[in-house]
Amino acid sequence: MKKKILLLGSGELGKEFVIAAQRLGQTVIAVDSYENAPAMPVAHAFEVINMLDGAALDAIVAKHQPDYIVPEIEAIRTERFYDYEAQGITVVPSAKAANYTMNRKAIRDLAAQELGLRTAHYRYATSAAELEQAVAEVGIPCVVKPLMSSSGKGQSTIKTTEDIAKAWAYAVEGSRGDVVEVIVEAFVNFHSEITLLTVTQNNNPTLFCAPIGHRQERGDYQESWQPARVSERDLSEAQDMARKVTEALGGAGLFGVEFFLTDEGVYFSELSPRPHDTGMVTLAGTQNFNEFELHLRAVLGLPIFEITQEKAGASAVVLATANSENPTYTGIETVAGLPKTDFRIFGKPTSRPYRRMGVVLTHDTLDTPIEELVERAQKTAQHITVKP
Repeated sequence: MKKKILLLGSGELGKEFVIAAQRLGQTVIAVDSYENAPAMPVAHAFEVINMLDGAALDAIVAKHQPDYIVPEIEAIRTERFYDYEAQGITVVPSAKAANYTMNRKAIRDLAAQELGLRTAHYRYATSAAELEQAVAEVGIPCVVKPLMSSSGKGQSTIKTTEDIAKAWAYAVEGSRGDVVEVIVEAFVNFHSEITLLTVTQNNNPTLFCAPIGHRQERGDYQESWQPARVSERDLSEAQDMARKVTEALGGAGLFGVEFFLTDEGVYFSELSPRPHDTGMVTLAGTQNFNEFELHLRAVLGLPIFEITQEKAGASAVVLATANSENPTYTGIETVAGLPKTDFRIFGKPTSRPYRRMGVVLTHDTLDTPIEELVERAQKTAQHITVKP
């Protein structure tokens, strides 16, 4: 069962997906906007294009004639996916899922208006003046995010009216694609946030991984841990929401569904139709299959009988602090010598301040206090320094 997969986006998540695909004998062509992206060296072939150029996208699809198109990033001309699906190519998880979730407006309206899920109050804005009006309607404090962005780029919190103009400029700067529009969300008073990795299958039941907790800075995750402490009631509510929204989007694959946990219940936040950055904690062996293996098996239609929690684990990111055209690393030997610890260096060819360059992983038995593992991961990540 050898299939050809066209991977659109070749970052660190794509790299682990390619490795999973290689282990099952699949052929992968890695695509990104720059050479030597992390997934390219481990793929069978690669292409460098602007994926927002519809003609360029059409050309590589015609050239490679893939069985599957697997998106890994947001900045893609996703409306073309419907044409590819009509040609008999499987878009993962589906053309609808990829198209809706690449734009926060479509997925939020689906969740809040069509499915009636509990979300933060929100408005949209396409100019600084509209943003000012939207902020007046949802109230301060509030969060501003570009409709198309990733890893927290362009995201900020408005705490006073003086922040509005700066938030608009930052959102435009961090926006991906050609959509200059933002979503303004009322601040949710949450006590924690989780990612619920949700696996949809073509002919088998939807499965859920144990919830993953995470902490963010600048809109980007810094540490994640599994399992997160979630009450049975909140977990059941989150699973019900995740099932509804993934069923509405259709297709088979792994979704990263994000929720806020509050005293009033669970709030739907966001959804990614692919492996999630916080899910890198599964590389610590916390499950019988990591998130990349689950995604691949669901995509290929291989039945997944169950997902079992094998260990407790935590991840902490390794960030760059400077711009470099040839980053190097120190401290790896120290980390390699620690027990119940692992690490990944993503192999990104350049660095910039706060760019995620690697991740440290810790694990232990399921009865180990998760706070200990998170602290160990944080301290261990500090041993690795990215040198310009």
